[in-house]
Amino acid sequence: MNKSIVYKLAFIASLGGFLFGFDTAVISGTISLVRDQFSLNAVMEGWYVSSALVGTITGTLLAGILGDKYGRKEILIVSAILFGVSAFGCMMSQSFQALIVYRLLGGIGVGLASILSPLYISEIAPAKIRGSLVSLYQFAITFGILVAYFTNAWFLGISESNVFINSNGAIQNIFISEVWRIMLGSETIPALLFLVLLLIIPKSPRWYLGRNKVDKAERILIRIVGEKEAKQELAIYKSNIKSIAINFRSILKGGFKTALMVGVILAVSTQLCGINAVIYYGPRLLEETGLQLGDALGGQVIIGIVNVLFTIIAIWKIDKFGRKKLLVYGISGIILSLVIIGLLFYMEVDNPYLLIGFILIFVACFAFSFGPVIWVLLSEIYPTNIRGFAMSIATFALWIGATGIGQLVPWLLENLKPYGTFWLFALLTLPSIYLVIKILPETKGKTLEEIEHYWLNKK
Repeated sequence: MNKSIVYKLAFIASLGGFLFGFDTAVISGTISLVRDQFSLNAVMEGWYVSSALVGTITGTLLAGILGDKYGRKEILIVSAILFGVSAFGCMMSQSFQALIVYRLLGGIGVGLASILSPLYISEIAPAKIRGSLVSLYQFAITFGILVAYFTNAWFLGISESNVFINSNGAIQNIFISEVWRIMLGSETIPALLFLVLLLIIPKSPRWYLGRNKVDKAERILIRIVGEKEAKQELAIYKSNIKSIAINFRSILKGGFKTALMVGVILAVSTQLCGINAVIYYGPRLLEETGLQLGDALGGQVIIGIVNVLFTIIAIWKIDKFGRKKLLVYGISGIILSLVIIGLLFYMEVDNPYLLIGFILIFVACFAFSFGPVIWVLLSEIYPTNIRGFAMSIATFALWIGATGIGQLVPWLLENLKPYGTFWLFALLTLPSIYLVIKILPETKGKTLEEIEHYWLNKK
């Protein structure tokens, strides 16, 4: 195995996760600023947050079909372009309607990257370290979230200083009076980097196999995992092809139907637990405890650091402990912390740092379980020929859940209050425990072809 090539390719593909995380989190520092500037009500505020998620749903639906037809690499290049156009467009928008249009474009980029980045990594990764490498994608998401928190706090600090006090109108607007512009526009830089680096990576070897271009797939596999493992994986692939002709209808039959249901339910559960309520509306939740916006953004930075650190734990241990164990412990911690957070809000405990502490526990539990493991599972439990299409269905369900949360949280906070909102999240997360324990197979250490063979034989 040529580790340097494997890690280089995984790093480049994971930049899609960085942009995904940055795009998701950067909006949190702009919500109150955009709301005040455009006089938004609760519904329009929710639309500002969830509009990108509507674009994400569109991108998710397109990603599997386009990725299976044209290749993972080519559609990732499209996503990089969309990220850059969206960021620059948001920065220069002169109306709320234009801002929404560019957020929609960025959302399409997120949708494409959220499927094809982990999918590409899983298809170039050796079986023994696939979990860790795909988890690198989730690490990139959390790191992107953290960088967004830092840049938001940094740009807010600049706007409150006298650095650009004598600047012209455009600079004055972007950095001081309408600082949300530079917060959103700063994503242009990593988007350009992602675009340039994508030009040097090869196509996915599994994508070549799905088109029966075995010679091209073999050359790439040998370069990445070595000749011995490449021959083994190709032998299993050819055996599976002889067992059954896998097509789009296969996903609705036998074991593959079970795999689809597992992926969809777990994907939705990652959103129903309320993680994006903390990512998107964290500053608002912390402001309700009495913190000022600057302090609230500082609290978000701490949340982002914890998110990154515990994702590193998942990367370190996922191929040793397995997917199931991380999920069971993590989901249990998620439910318990959600109940306690709701209780603190209900009792009106006058200690914002106690609340932040349990929010950090919630984020930590998510970061070493649901966060990274879902992308690993979705990228490995479906057959090669229709992996992109099947992953699109599961990820589509994930983003439907994310869109609903993004749109409904302001309403939930107003009508159910914060305590009712967090208790609802805890209740909605409970079914996933049963699914993980009783139905989900352990996939650590298995090649993609071996996992495919498992579902082929499952009735």
